[in-house]
Amino acid sequence: MNTTPTPTSSVQMLEVPAELAGQRIDNFLFTALKGVPKTLVYRILRKGEVRVNKGRIKPEYKLQAGDIIRVPPLRLPEKDEPVPVAQGLLQRLEAAIVHEDKALIVLNKPAGIAVHGGSGLSFGVIEAFRQLRPQQADELELVHRLDRDTSGLLMIAKKRSMLRHLHQALRGDGVDKRYMALVRGHWPTAKKQINAPLLKSNLRSGERMVEVNPEGKEALTLFKVLRRFGDFATLVEARPVTGRTHQIRVHSLHAGHCIAGDPKYGDEAFSREIRDLGGKRLFLHAYALNVPMPDGQVLRLEASVDEMWHSTVEKLASA
Repeated sequence: MNTTPTPTSSVQMLEVPAELAGQRIDNFLFTALKGVPKTLVYRILRKGEVRVNKGRIKPEYKLQAGDIIRVPPLRLPEKDEPVPVAQGLLQRLEAAIVHEDKALIVLNKPAGIAVHGGSGLSFGVIEAFRQLRPQQADELELVHRLDRDTSGLLMIAKKRSMLRHLHQALRGDGVDKRYMALVRGHWPTAKKQINAPLLKSNLRSGERMVEVNPEGKEALTLFKVLRRFGDFATLVEARPVTGRTHQIRVHSLHAGHCIAGDPKYGDEAFSREIRDLGGKRLFLHAYALNVPMPDGQVLRLEASVDEMWHSTVEKLASA
């Protein structure tokens, strides 16, 4: 039985030696499959292509002595193939996937990563996934967008039919997207919606800004208080009924409660106090998504906040 495999075009069968009993399957494969990117290991585990004793297992499965591991054929990039996106970022994005099927990928996008290249950026999430999924690169398309500094659930279509279906759902009221935002001050419980038209403009620097303006497009956001931190800050849920650029950020500002860490529409003094607690990011996170699927089912997903957000909020609570 082979115990020191190398990447190959054929199926491999590996036997777990006694001294490696108790090790997680993912860590075992990282070591055993020399030269195989961790992103590829995560993918074959998540898709159930790795079998232990002929059964499916999870990445956290702990091996037992004598386990027989089936590894599927692995195709690695040629050494002279360009690698435009850093391997570390590819691993982060692969690990951030919260749902994948034959037609759709949904990931919990980290803050600070653009969804696509442009404006001085050579790549973004979509370029990275086209590198991660070279066989499907021509089909992969963003279903919608998140600001670079916003984290949370982001949909990527793997088929044109799914892209058309979701775009139609987004134009109606079929897709329910919910965000969490940490805002300045005491948001009144009675303030449940902001209905204010938004107008986009470009500054001389090329930077895009949005403002409430009667000549702008209709924009409606529903708000709900989730948690209070005295009169200093409030954690709110924001549900954008329309999908305008920077909608939640500008509506929050219009309500008098700008979002922490917002360099465009925020309050520097408030953001500085949040940074002093360790919160060095925009506090806007797309945490929940309900999406109607073509088969009539509804896909319901939630994505947790990152450790920086979590620890900052806990410090606020104990202040």
